Amino acid sequence: MGAQHPAGCRAPLLHHPADPAPATVASIRSDSSMTRIETGSCFCGSISAEMHGDPFWICSDHDDDCRKAIGSPLTVWVGYRPAQFRLLTGAPKKFSRTRGVLRTFCADCGTSIAYFDQGLPEELYLTIGFFDHPERFAPQAHAYWDMKLPWVEFGDDLPRVGRYSRRRDPAVGNPADR
Repeated sequence: MGAQHPAGCRAPLLHHPADPAPATVASIRSDSSMTRIETGSCFCGSISAEMHGDPFWICSDHDDDCRKAIGSPLTVWVGYRPAQFRLLTGAPKKFSRTRGVLRTFCADCGTSIAYFDQGLPEELYLTIGFFDHPERFAPQAHAYWDMKLPWVEFGDDLPRVGRYSRRRDPAVGNPADR
């Protein structure tokens, strides 16, 4: 997967489909066919992937289900469309404790990789720790703010949403209610 930096950081590396050499962010202004490529891998390196294009949503998640699965007070989920994700090496292990929710991780080192939810069928969420350059993904909001641990404090002015921050398919329901 190719590396990329967020706005305000170093210039992101971009890849033009007809040119194997990376270009700088300045090239995106003169050629709209340039595509952002981000890379990610697990801790042991057996699973790697690349993500094409910009993520559509980046959110700090404070819910207890994700906290238990990730093993951290919160995580940052980076949302892509499934078609933007390409597995390069390895085969993530799948696990589901909640009907309609599928989590993937590396069976060798345990790195959490992704979250799929039937209530969000065209959305794939990757954990910030899977990315090779997590500094490029600043959160846009906090989800499940009502479940935030009391000793975790934030000085940002991002929106704080009590539950899900994305519109879900009501026919599937909320994982917490399933």
